[in-house]
Amino acid sequence: MSTSKKAAKSAIIIMIFTLGSKFLGFLREVLIAAKFGSGMETDTYFIAMSATGIITGLMSNAINTTFIPVAAEIENAEGKKGKLDHTNNLINIVFFLSLILVCIAWIASPLIIKLLAKGFYGEQYKLAIQLLRIGLPMIIFSSIIGVFLGFLQSEQRYMSTAAIGFPFNFVYIFFLLFLSSKFGIKGLMVASVIAVFSQILIQLPEAKRAGYKYKFIFNTRDKYIKKILYLSISVFIGVAINDLNAIVDRTLASSLVAGSISALNYANRLNGLILGVFITAITTVIFPLLSKEFSEDNIKGVKKIMGYGVNLILLITIPAAVGLTVLSTPIVEVAFERGEFDSVATIMTSKALIFYSIGLVAMAIRLLVTRVYFSLQDTKTPMINGAVSVVFNIVLNLILVQFMGHAGLAFATSIATTIATLLMFYDLKKKIGSLGTKSYIVTFFKSGLSSAIMGVFANIVYKVLYNVLGVSKLSNLISLILAVGTGVVVYSILCYVLNVKEMRDVIVMGKNKIARNNKTC
Repeated sequence: MSTSKKAAKSAIIIMIFTLGSKFLGFLREVLIAAKFGSGMETDTYFIAMSATGIITGLMSNAINTTFIPVAAEIENAEGKKGKLDHTNNLINIVFFLSLILVCIAWIASPLIIKLLAKGFYGEQYKLAIQLLRIGLPMIIFSSIIGVFLGFLQSEQRYMSTAAIGFPFNFVYIFFLLFLSSKFGIKGLMVASVIAVFSQILIQLPEAKRAGYKYKFIFNTRDKYIKKILYLSISVFIGVAINDLNAIVDRTLASSLVAGSISALNYANRLNGLILGVFITAITTVIFPLLSKEFSEDNIKGVKKIMGYGVNLILLITIPAAVGLTVLSTPIVEVAFERGEFDSVATIMTSKALIFYSIGLVAMAIRLLVTRVYFSLQDTKTPMINGAVSVVFNIVLNLILVQFMGHAGLAFATSIATTIATLLMFYDLKKKIGSLGTKSYIVTFFKSGLSSAIMGVFANIVYKVLYNVLGVSKLSNLISLILAVGTGVVVYSILCYVLNVKEMRDVIVMGKNKIARNNKTC
């Protein structure tokens, strides 16, 4: 099997598993919204989760990102056995470091909550501290998850790494369906900890098949571990800086009307569906290909792979952004409006979704370009770029929140991300030369035109069907599905007519697949 076909197959596997996981994740969010609504308790829970989530995301992403290239280096130098030994050493060291971090965070919990939610007082402030402390073990588990993700992906094993969302969401769903009424919001945080731990368990069988067996090794002088930790510092800081955007949003939202934090969270979840399902799959598969080209000093190959990835992302995210904007209200209604999540929460969430969607394209491209920098062994530039993004975000937040409330916070994030992405392109061009920007611009305008027409058709179809079928949740769902389906067909046809190469390639591959199947029948 060729490298391109193998990469495409891996990407499809990741997309399928991620899509299933995201579906369960939406079910989880729907149940949280139905059981707890959008108010004081959920605002407090999401603040506590953001505090632990920041640290867990930092640990997992930093370790995973840096371990993959180093793991390949270890295997070339010391073989598979050496790779396994260093993996065990890394697990033990990160466990020890994360344990220290948990102890520090436990003591500093009151200060952390004050920083993240300056609008919390009294019982809400005390509850936030309690929830944060309950969730701290997630830091330890996420660090170990990061090591296993790096090890398995270095082995080109994507099955369990793509499926880790399944046990995670099953734990949540079980709790929300059967235990939430009895144990309340504190029980939800306990379920969050168990859910993260379950992600370790699902990776163990595949790790074992890859030859992994736990062995206690604790060598702080290990040069490869030192290299991983050194490279992780920039990644760690970079991810932390990027997460500050969400922190700033939630901190300012804590001083707005009740439900503002929850509205931003639910809207961000919807916006993140595209990033999580499609863009993550693309970047996960492309990253090792970029690293391989750079290791062979083939900058032309790096540019070619990057160009294909950027155009593919544009073709996915531009129509997605238009669709989320045009159909924001019915999407939120179908996804969340039930139980304690009322029409007011729908309006607040749909407004935030529209303004988050404006930055969807930039968010997606930034993920890919960051991987390009990592493949060039440059972790400092993304870190600096993240700092610039936060500065823009804070300034814009303080301005826009005065006029637009929580929607202004979402809009500020989109503008800041777009500026930061353009700056990353500029810096990358100075680093490796021409990036083939003309190709990106052509694809952008073709996709933009197709998406605009698609949006008009999708909106008309939804309104006509909704008026014909009547006002009900089922008619809303049917109207939304058919409107989205119509939009996909219209967009695909227009891209094909406008001669968008990537879309034609997909259609040709589909035709060839059908032809082969017909021959075998």
